[in-house]
Amino acid sequence: MEKEYIINDFEKMRNIDVTPYLKKRDNIDYLNWAVVKDLLHKNGAKKVYFTPLTNENGSSLFMSAQVFTDKDGKTNRCYETRIKIVVDDIEFEMQSPVMNGANPVKDNSMTQQRVWNSMCRSFVKGVAIHIGLGFDLWCKIEAKESEESIEDLSKHNILKVAERVKEKLTSIMQGGMTLEDIAEKLDITSDELKAYLSYFNTLNRLEKALDKIDKK
Repeated sequence: MEKEYIINDFEKMRNIDVTPYLKKRDNIDYLNWAVVKDLLHKNGAKKVYFTPLTNENGSSLFMSAQVFTDKDGKTNRCYETRIKIVVDDIEFEMQSPVMNGANPVKDNSMTQQRVWNSMCRSFVKGVAIHIGLGFDLWCKIEAKESEESIEDLSKHNILKVAERVKEKLTSIMQGGMTLEDIAEKLDITSDELKAYLSYFNTLNRLEKALDKIDKK
């Protein structure tokens, strides 16, 4: 018996249970693009694919004109990919940022794999938005990302950050490097490195002094 064609019924597609197909990436559930394509076919779709769209230079990587420079002098721009999605007579475009987990990918870590991952994410998300398959999964992901983006700075402890940094430093030194070796790797002097570590205590004292003024 031929499978009922429900591709144009958002609610029915939304109610398809995708949980058996979920994988974990960066502690977040996700659907592989090939699984989404397979599920669409199993629910009656005859034609399912996506194709990369290119910019005026023929590249599948879209980027902002503005260049940003971080504290280390490394440049970066906002990178995105854009694809055309076709599911039978349904056609639409999706554009998504190129991300490494929750972080935007920078110039010095851009790879073809990350460009491809961005396109696959666009396909899965686009199908969820326009057709309904996996839509509830994306609702959960978006809610989690939104919650994580709103940080309560009052819960951050400067000395805890200092402890984390010192633990990393200790771990490296246990591997055989001296403080001078680490400073050389960081392209600073050992005195500068020690000064950086002392800033945590300085900031902690400053915060406590500001608290006293604020409470007056």
